[in-house]
Amino acid sequence: MSSIREELTEVYEDLLFANGFDEAIIGVESSNHRVVYDVEKMVEILVNREGMDSCEAREFLEFNTLFAWVGEKTPIYLYTKEEILCQNI
Repeated sequence: MSSIREELTEVYEDLLFANGFDEAIIGVESSNHRVVYDVEKMVEILVNREGMDSCEAREFLEFNTLFAWVGEKTPIYLYTKEEILCQNI
């Protein structure tokens, strides 16, 4: 059984991935072929894997991952409409 990384790299060359968050991949952006992640799923991964609470996980992601620029293939980190609305209530 192949991983999501293997499957995507068979179709697209030179993808960049956020290590440890393959379960949060939701697709690939069409024009520049950048991997797209669901931020809420990334938070859930840190909560479950590292024992962080959701605030700690968000802070960790913001500092270490979400705002990092690693070139034109930098992954895209998506907040769904529902996540945005829930955070603004």
